[in-house]
Amino acid sequence: MKKQILVLLFVLAFISCDKKSKVEKAVEQIPVELKVDRFDKAFFEATPKDLPNLKAEYPFFFPEGVDDKVWIEKMQNKDWRDLYAEVKRKYPDFGKQTSEIEDLFKHFKYYFPETVMPKIYTVIGEMDYNTKAIYANDKLIIALELYLGKDVKFYTFPEYLKQNFEERQMMPDIVSSFALRKIPPPTDKTLLSNMIYYGKELYLKDMMLPEYTDAEKIGYKPEQITWCQENESYIWRFFIDENLLFDTDSRLPNRFINLAPFSKFYLEIDNESPGRVGQWVGWQIVRSFMENNEVSLQDMLKMDAKQIFEKSKYKPKKNE
Repeated sequence: MKKQILVLLFVLAFISCDKKSKVEKAVEQIPVELKVDRFDKAFFEATPKDLPNLKAEYPFFFPEGVDDKVWIEKMQNKDWRDLYAEVKRKYPDFGKQTSEIEDLFKHFKYYFPETVMPKIYTVIGEMDYNTKAIYANDKLIIALELYLGKDVKFYTFPEYLKQNFEERQMMPDIVSSFALRKIPPPTDKTLLSNMIYYGKELYLKDMMLPEYTDAEKIGYKPEQITWCQENESYIWRFFIDENLLFDTDSRLPNRFINLAPFSKFYLEIDNESPGRVGQWVGWQIVRSFMENNEVSLQDMLKMDAKQIFEKSKYKPKKNE
């Protein structure tokens, strides 16, 4: 009997792997070729006399009303030029990254055939960690100054932000921007709706970035994923015991959803926890829903949070 069970498990695993490989093989056959425009190089290797031509070629990077002196000062400023030198050292060309983005857009095209193929623009922006990568239909803008590695001297941010200033976060950030066009915003302000919204985004990363680890998808350190896994039942019990799932308290997103150094249970475990544990639990709920229901990815992304939760059959893993 034991032998038969092992054989059955092997067959099921083989079928699962074969199914995955069929999807990936289909993805590989999708023709995608993207062009890269290194605006960072064009700007910082220009001289003030080149500015009119730059503005004519890239009008979307030069807002109206900004005096030319601002751009010339940026071209010539030592700190900006030092930052550009570091970007140039890290990304002398963009071939490897372009191939990764093309592979990502093959996945987008497989699941969302209407996806518009963008032109890639690399820039050096204002260190805005909320807009590291922007997919804007026919443009994909990537701020390279935020993918230099967390230990570069230019970063004065706290550790919980710097840990995601790595090259490996570029693809997950692109998916996050893509998700804004595919996932409707929460219909209410409950903690559950916020959890499921980000759970959908993270599940989208499961589909688009199958070779990435869970830590890379959510932007955690490996030990932070481990903490969530080991404390899943405690987190869930806390949410249930405190009646938080359907609570609309405006403080809850900052406690459990938004970027933060840690989550705020107001308990001793706070300093051990990563921020955004509500996103992580929402991810597990969406995964459970997709495992237990025959629903397409596109339809799931449009579904109401409460409906997903009720049909998910989610049960947190027991602590050992």
